[in-house]
Amino acid sequence: MKSERQKMVDGELYLPMDPELVAARTRARDLCQALNATSESQSEQRRKILDDVFASGGDSVWMQPPFFCDYGANIELGERVFFNFNCVVLDVCLVRIGSYTLFGPAVQIYTPMHPFNAELRRREEFGKPVDIGSDVWVGGGAIILPGVHIGSRAVIGAGSVVTRDVPEGVFAAGNPCRVIREITE
Repeated sequence: MKSERQKMVDGELYLPMDPELVAARTRARDLCQALNATSESQSEQRRKILDDVFASGGDSVWMQPPFFCDYGANIELGERVFFNFNCVVLDVCLVRIGSYTLFGPAVQIYTPMHPFNAELRRREEFGKPVDIGSDVWVGGGAIILPGVHIGSRAVIGAGSVVTRDVPEGVFAAGNPCRVIREITE
């Protein structure tokens, strides 16, 4: 029988108040609070915390706190990913981010989903993974919804709400986010 954690990561209905999940969220939130309390001059302390927060990539991520996440252990970063101030990653499912991807301030990445059935929603939730390629630039205030894939070298306009997949090498923007044009320069 699967644990609630395994159901969560697999995108199945799970019980978010499971003690193991509560403890994992508490750990991640404590780490984020510690990160957010550091000063610019505490780079070694920040690096250690970032290594502890992320499943991978914490050794090279460039982070401008504050930063918030649910678990951290479900976030896999490539090399030199950049998060500007006030980014949020709700990672009940896997969030993969390719190398050299840049996030403007206040970008939000969501993987959690809730059932439409109100009675079921009181107890359980589920999620869908998010996959973002390499060399992507996500403008400030963009929101990336569950299940979305953004292709490498794409640019997402500030304030966009990304509700569906974005192919590689395009500029996409709006609410809902739509491809505006191919990037040719």
